[in-house]
Amino acid sequence: MFVVKDIMLDDIIKHAHQICSESGVKLTTKREHVLSALIQASEAMSAYELAERYREIFEQSIPAMSVYRILDFLAEHSLVHKLTSANKYIACSHITCSHTHNVPQFLICELCNSVSEISVKKTVMNELTASVEKTGFKLSTHQLELKGICQDCQE
Repeated sequence: MFVVKDIMLDDIIKHAHQICSESGVKLTTKREHVLSALIQASEAMSAYELAERYREIFEQSIPAMSVYRILDFLAEHSLVHKLTSANKYIACSHITCSHTHNVPQFLICELCNSVSEISVKKTVMNELTASVEKTGFKLSTHQLELKGICQDCQE
């Protein structure tokens, strides 16, 4: 049994099914498998890396283009996040929570490529957006990807 942060993978997948059902969509077997592979990876992965991991875990091949479509679906339903700067995806760290969250932001280690998801208050993001828009610039996303050195790599 695979466990992520004291939560069993089966429980995470069950919650993902519930989220999709409440949105009127279905978490198909392939979508479930891609999500499961990403959760088990515990790191950000590209669609091509996920296609390879999918083949290793489920002993079936899946085209990278299919993985991209599945990841877009999972991102649309807030089950995964796309790290635009790296063109990789990571499972949402709040996937099993049933309460609303602040705006997710990502801390990316420049040495080991680990990714941590943090939340920034909506009021802070609203202030940032207002400040940016005063310059005439229009944000296309509120996601920040901050790069630095993680605590493990600092030691």
